[in-house]
Amino acid sequence: MAGSPLRESWGEWIDRHSGTFFIAPAVTLILIFAIFPTFYSLVFAMSRVRFTGDGLKFRFVGFRNFAKQFFGNDQVHFLGRTEPVSILGMLVFAVIVVSVLVWLYRSRKITTWVGMLGRTVSAAMAIFLAWVLGASLLSGNSIGTIYTTLFYVIVGCGIQFVIGTGLAFLCSQPISGKNFFRVIFFIPLMVTPLGVGYAMKMVADVTKGPFEPLLSVIGLENWVWSVDPWSARFVMMVGDSWQWIPFIFICMLAALENVPRDHVEAAQVDGASSIQIFREITWPQIVPVAVTVLLIRAVEAFKIVDLPNIMTGGGPGSSTESMTLHSLYVWRANDIGTSAAIAYLLLILTVILCASFFNYVVIGQLRRAKE
Repeated sequence: MAGSPLRESWGEWIDRHSGTFFIAPAVTLILIFAIFPTFYSLVFAMSRVRFTGDGLKFRFVGFRNFAKQFFGNDQVHFLGRTEPVSILGMLVFAVIVVSVLVWLYRSRKITTWVGMLGRTVSAAMAIFLAWVLGASLLSGNSIGTIYTTLFYVIVGCGIQFVIGTGLAFLCSQPISGKNFFRVIFFIPLMVTPLGVGYAMKMVADVTKGPFEPLLSVIGLENWVWSVDPWSARFVMMVGDSWQWIPFIFICMLAALENVPRDHVEAAQVDGASSIQIFREITWPQIVPVAVTVLLIRAVEAFKIVDLPNIMTGGGPGSSTESMTLHSLYVWRANDIGTSAAIAYLLLILTVILCASFFNYVVIGQLRRAKE
C-alpha cells in the first residue's frame, strides 16, 4: 500500500511526458543530421579553408567571404553589373522605396513589435532587391545569380501554377478520357532531373531537334538559344516547368475534387456563370491548398541546380547560374568558405521571401477566403 502512491506518481509522470518520449528520437535525428551541420557550416562560411596533409585547416576571416559577394571581385557574378545606373532604374527604385516605407509606416498601428520587426526585415530585403533590380536589369546591365534565381522562382513558379491549375480544372470536369490525361500529365514528375535536362537539351537543339523544320520555315535555322542569356534562361524555365507542372497539377486536382458538388450545383441552378462559380465558390475552397503548393514549389525552385548544370553549364558566361549552382562551382574550385557563404546568402533570401509570402499573402488570402 505504501508503494502504490509512488507507482501512481511515476505512472502519471510517464503519462505527462509521453509526448516528449515519442518525439525525442525524431528531434535527436534532426539535431544530428540537419541542425548541427547547418550551424557547423557557418564555421566554413566565416573561415578560409585549406586542404592539408592532416586534413582541413581553418583560418577565421569573419564576414569576408560574404562581403566579397557584394563589394569584391565576385560582385558582378552575384549581383550583376550595377553601373551605370539609368534614370529608369533610379525612378523604379525610388517608387519601390517610397511604397515600402509607406507600407511599413501604416503597419505600426496594426501589428505588435515582433510583427513590426519582421516587417522591417521584409522591407529591408525589398529595398535591397529593388536597388539590385534598378541598377542591373532596368539599367541595361547584366544580372547576377541572385536575380537569375529569382527569375526561376517568380516567373517559373507563376507560369507553372497557372498551367498546372488550369490542367487540374479541366481534368476535374466531367469529360471523357480524363483518367488517361491524368496519367499522361503526371509522367514528367517521375523522370529524374538528369533525364529531364538531357531530354530538354535534345528537344531545344535547333539543328537536329524536333522544332528544326519549324525554325527553318520562319528563318531561324541559324539561331542558337544557348548563346543568348535570356533565351537560355527561358529554355531553362521551360524545362523546369515541364518537370514540375505535374506536381502542381496533382495537388490542385485533389483540391478541386474535394470542393462540395452541392455548392456548385446550387450556384448553377441560380444561373451563375462558370467564372462566377470559380471565383466565388471554387477558389475560396482551394486557396489553402493553392498557397501551400505554391510555397513548397517556390522553396524547391530556389534550389534549382540540375537543369542549368546539365543544359548550359551555367552559360553563356554565368547567365543561367542559380545561386545553388554558383555555390557548387565555387566548391569545386576548393573554395569551401565562399561556397558556404553563398549557401547562407541563399538561405537568408529564401527564408525572408518565403516567410514574407506566407505572412503577407497566404494569411491574407486565407482570411479573405473565410470571409
